[in-house]
Amino acid sequence: MTSLTTALGLSLCFILASAHILPQSDFNIQGMSGKWYLAGFATNAQWFLRYKETMGMGTSMFKAVDGDLDMPFESLNPDGSCFRMHNLARKTDVPGKFSYVSRGSLNDMWIVDVKYDEYALVYTVKTIGNSSDAVIKAYGRAPELSTEVQEKFRLFASGHGVLPENMVILPKNGDCPPE
Repeated sequence: MTSLTTALGLSLCFILASAHILPQSDFNIQGMSGKWYLAGFATNAQWFLRYKETMGMGTSMFKAVDGDLDMPFESLNPDGSCFRMHNLARKTDVPGKFSYVSRGSLNDMWIVDVKYDEYALVYTVKTIGNSSDAVIKAYGRAPELSTEVQEKFRLFASGHGVLPENMVILPKNGDCPPE
């Protein structure tokens, strides 16, 4: 009973916290198109704690499609295999806020801070059943984020309750072979 109460309490916290998340005010979906490196990852989710040591940088080729955001992603695994997933984030009534379903989770995603030629900070609430987790990602147009962007990422994540030990700048990774 205690774990159910805790889970429901955390879910309510994420719902209330996400009510205060706003996407960048002058969001331009066309500016998101192109190659992005997933360079920073932050969440208190239990699954992340198991995998964070083996995670490496990945790439996405974002593409604006009728106001939606096509988001293929790939990352080379430590064993040389390739992890790939593909999501289509549907636009909402709020520019810069999207929603998509991925691997059984409902995802509400906000592009909260973006400089289209340099970086993007993305806040996502992933919900599976009665459990929700906030996930904050830092993308860069280049594999390395500037010190300033890394600090923005860490401040934003800590401001939204992510513990410092659950924020990582992902190590560079090789590219996946073509399919």
